[in-house]
Amino acid sequence: MTPFAYTGSGPYCYANSFAMMFGGQAPSTAVIEFATGSPFGMQMLGGTLPFFDPYGWDPEAGSEGALAALGWTSTLSKGGDADDALSRLRSALKDGPVWIGPVEMGHLRHQPGMSGPIEADHYVVVLELDEDSVLMHDPHGHPYVRLPLANFMAAWRADTLTYGDAYTMRTDFVRIAEISEVETIRASIPAAIHWLSMETTLPVPPGTLGNSRAAEALAARIETNCDKGLRAHMVHFAVGVGARRAADAAACLARAGYRKGARIADEQARLIGALQHPLVVHKDAAAAAILRDLAPTYDRMKAALEHDG
Repeated sequence: MTPFAYTGSGPYCYANSFAMMFGGQAPSTAVIEFATGSPFGMQMLGGTLPFFDPYGWDPEAGSEGALAALGWTSTLSKGGDADDALSRLRSALKDGPVWIGPVEMGHLRHQPGMSGPIEADHYVVVLELDEDSVLMHDPHGHPYVRLPLANFMAAWRADTLTYGDAYTMRTDFVRIAEISEVETIRASIPAAIHWLSMETTLPVPPGTLGNSRAAEALAARIETNCDKGLRAHMVHFAVGVGARRAADAAACLARAGYRKGARIADEQARLIGALQHPLVVHKDAAAAAILRDLAPTYDRMKAALEHDG
């Protein structure tokens, strides 16, 4: 089948935050997401928590390569204590909005239902700061939202997340090369192959599985013990973002002439998306069967990208 691009809402927080910082020169969020490498793999962190992104990958790991492929640079700063971070942010805001993250989503009390840490990462763009609050664009559907400063600082501390450093921000976004979207896609293929290879020097939790082994392990767990937490993670986050990433990858690969890769990415998107209904209605055997069909596609994708295009 021909890949058909998706347009709509979804948890693309760091891609959307990058797009806001790029302004009128921003490429599509599909291309930004593609450039981070996120569609190219699957992992089970610690053998228990599934994500439809590469083994050893996180948004920070994909950001620098994405900026290079897109023709942009930025200044990264992080760490220190809360007072130091707040001082850095105040100073940076004199020159314009600031890209912030990862932050702990559970501390973002403007989002309905958030009352404390949920170990979920997020990215925002801060616009203004006063003594009591921050004004920001939250790409999770909340433009120009104000948040009490204490809540923001707790979120920015990021001490409940599995990756990233406290008080991370990016400033001084500069476009250093005019690179077309198709050129960005092609420039990102080596990184995609790298992520699919699962050869990473980045730390991963003990027991983490990747690609086909992750899909098979998740199938077995869903079939025998899909507890409430796993089901909620899948139906409220992992499936939706995973299907969108793969759908965007299919559209990007097709644009750049990677026809075999595009067909495989489209197949992956359809399989991941097909998990939503059976997981919601507790037809777990059907969901497990879908995951077993997904498992071999990662090796096929790597081979296609190595020889296609």
